[in-house]
Amino acid sequence: MKTRCRAIWLLLTVLVASSGFSQSWKAGVARMVITPKEPQWMAGYAARTHASEGTLHDLWAKALALEDERGQKAVLVTTDLLGFPKALSDRIRTRLNQQAGLTKAQILLNSSHTHSGPVLASALYDIYPLDVDERAKIDRYTRQLEDQIVALVSQALQKMEPVQLFAQNGVTRFQVNRRNNSEGNLREQTDLNGPNDYAVPVIKVVNAAGKLKALAFGYACHPTVLDQYQWSGDYVGFAQLELEKAHPGVTALFFQGAAGDQNPIPRRTIPLARQYGRELAAAVDRVLDEPMRPLPAQLRTAYSEIELPLAPPPAQSELIKMSQGAEGYPKRWASRMLAEKEQGQPVRSSYPYPLQVWQLGNQAVFSFGGELVIDYAIACKKQFGPDVFVLGYSNDVMGYIPSPVILQEGGYEGATSQMVYGLPSVWAPGIFDRIQQEVSKLAEQAGIPAVK
Repeated sequence: MKTRCRAIWLLLTVLVASSGFSQSWKAGVARMVITPKEPQWMAGYAARTHASEGTLHDLWAKALALEDERGQKAVLVTTDLLGFPKALSDRIRTRLNQQAGLTKAQILLNSSHTHSGPVLASALYDIYPLDVDERAKIDRYTRQLEDQIVALVSQALQKMEPVQLFAQNGVTRFQVNRRNNSEGNLREQTDLNGPNDYAVPVIKVVNAAGKLKALAFGYACHPTVLDQYQWSGDYVGFAQLELEKAHPGVTALFFQGAAGDQNPIPRRTIPLARQYGRELAAAVDRVLDEPMRPLPAQLRTAYSEIELPLAPPPAQSELIKMSQGAEGYPKRWASRMLAEKEQGQPVRSSYPYPLQVWQLGNQAVFSFGGELVIDYAIACKKQFGPDVFVLGYSNDVMGYIPSPVILQEGGYEGATSQMVYGLPSVWAPGIFDRIQQEVSKLAEQAGIPAVK
């Protein structure tokens, strides 16, 4: 059966090449190590008590630049980071616009959300007891990272060559909905509760000689297997290492999906992180071994930022009580909120939320900012078909983006995580509908029809 599948794939490749399609797309790939050169605070866990201690494997930033038959360009940047804060993302995209003429619609900055990467400037400061020296390290690293990402995209654009693009969804099932399944009792459970989306989206890039050049793949699951003090991409890093070992000379780029309420369970050991990485790599390899859909060399992009309303902030009496009685980041958050209020600083009542849609040939790609929960991916697939690719953690990670049910229930994803990200309050009701309405508009701009 496998031999037959390979024969079909080869036939498709020959037919595509004979039509001249192989010369229509162009692609360039670049990669760069972004591991901090000095010990500094790690992002993701409030329970950490000190800076990093060494490296399990390097952190990477990777770029895939694409150009269609009309000369339209787009660049996907993937990174082993917790998330791009808005200030950093805006600076990177502004510089790329000035240097390469790329608009925000053409630049997709995705982070894997590894919890074994560095804290960045203007992000998550309330979580950690950072002194002046630690903040200076974070600022230095963030400035260096900005320069690295800009240089990375420039390199990818300079390496353009004729390619073919293919796409397909695979599947693997180690994600667990953490709100609906108890990690401590998982061994006793015979069934897992959802919602879930086990898709493994894959884009394959093949050069004019028919050789695999790059592959971009995703999954919707928190990289939270590891909570140690060594830099790593977690299971995501292991997956990329496995694929690049299996395909020498190929660059494997990982993009994170709607992982806001999805965890790898069980977790907390390096062998488990390696296992999940191998499982994900195996799912990608299976897709590569089977026939994939060839993508016509037609690229359309759309982007917008919509104001998502925030609920009224807590009363001053509640903030005072929290600042005096709480511990850790809730105490630091409440104290900062009170200080800003005393200084007369305005309280944010909404947030500019980024949404992005790409049409790569006949492959729809929907990208959302923030820690997107799985309900948004499910809604996208109901509206636009099961084959669409859905990315979270793109362009700006400002907080969790809950579903209506999660927002009503509260808990970490619906309420308390807003303090972690420094927002003044929870989201107002109705954000799900606002986001979906804007997604529909962008899909129309990009020529992506809804399913009937």
